Amino acid sequence: MPADTAAAAEPLFDPALFRIPPGVAHVCAGGETPFLRRHDAALARYAEDKSAGPPGRERQEAEVARARALAAEAWGAAAEEIGLVANVAEGMSLLVESLDWREGDNVCLDPDEYPSLVAPLAMRRHPRIELRFAPLADPAAVAARVDARTRMIAASHVSYLNGARHDLAALRRVADAVGALLVVDHTQAAGWMPIEAPLADFAFSAGYKWLLGMTGTALAYWNRARQPGWIPASAGWYSLASTARPDYAAGLALRPDAGRFTRGNPAHGAVYVLAEALAFLRGFDAAAVQRHVQALSGALLARLAEAGIASTTPPDPARHGASVCIASPRAAEIVAGLHARGVYAWNGRGRIRFSFHGYNSRADVDRIMDALRAEWRG
Repeated sequence: MPADTAAAAEPLFDPALFRIPPGVAHVCAGGETPFLRRHDAALARYAEDKSAGPPGRERQEAEVARARALAAEAWGAAAEEIGLVANVAEGMSLLVESLDWREGDNVCLDPDEYPSLVAPLAMRRHPRIELRFAPLADPAAVAARVDARTRMIAASHVSYLNGARHDLAALRRVADAVGALLVVDHTQAAGWMPIEAPLADFAFSAGYKWLLGMTGTALAYWNRARQPGWIPASAGWYSLASTARPDYAAGLALRPDAGRFTRGNPAHGAVYVLAEALAFLRGFDAAAVQRHVQALSGALLARLAEAGIASTTPPDPARHGASVCIASPRAAEIVAGLHARGVYAWNGRGRIRFSFHGYNSRADVDRIMDALRAEWRG
């Protein structure tokens, strides 16, 4: 989708609906988005329901069902395929623990993949899993690294490090050629672009970035058509099919759907917030949000090039998304200086990251460039 750098003159979302201080360019969605003001009422409603005894618990469970249904609608999935985990690392760990690994099995990942996908694989002990690395932006390079013993290709839809967007359909074809799972982390994509969950066997997303939620709950997707027999290796009371007193001697039956991802109580307060966030995002066409944020990221990339400031983000609109990244040994110092000038960017891993969402506009690009010129010393 080509970026329209003349667009996005006005915000797509009303900034007044968010806790954004006056005069601030809030461009750190890749780290934390500002809180929607409507979440105050969501948390108050949770507090009331938590205090209301059994009827309140029923309302909490209804909110879990609402969040799952809204996420499924956004991701082109069935509600039964959406579950909840505390975070992406927990969901990935649960998945890795569930697979019957054998000596010599390998997985393929990007060398700059986020730890939430890599660490659960790297820490596997019995047996150890061989980690093979290839630039996921180059599906041909991935194809050259996989073989008949490749059990999984694990990929972030969009790189946290440089904002590069990966071709999931191409990675799906590579995975299918060797009979591997495709596992996707949509954290840096969900909320600003359309998501086609069925491309993956399993997928996850944090809820506190572009999805506009908060920490404590994340989305998990189980493609039941591709992996109908999936069974986690661990469970808790919540993942069981029945809340009746268990007959342990007879064995335990799990929930028949992605509810089995959740072993204990969901983080209900965070779920109320996530459901409200998903309901808010439902009011906007996902493709329109993508056009908006890519108009802004494209405009910033063009302005940086004019200023002679190199970005690690691919300039091709088909390969980048909502974030623009600049590598710098002074990243922490620069981000702190930007913050003091009213530009809330993100720091980490030696780079400055500017991440746009629907509440941003072209005026924020101007603020970024004014503040960055003041802080930049090459």
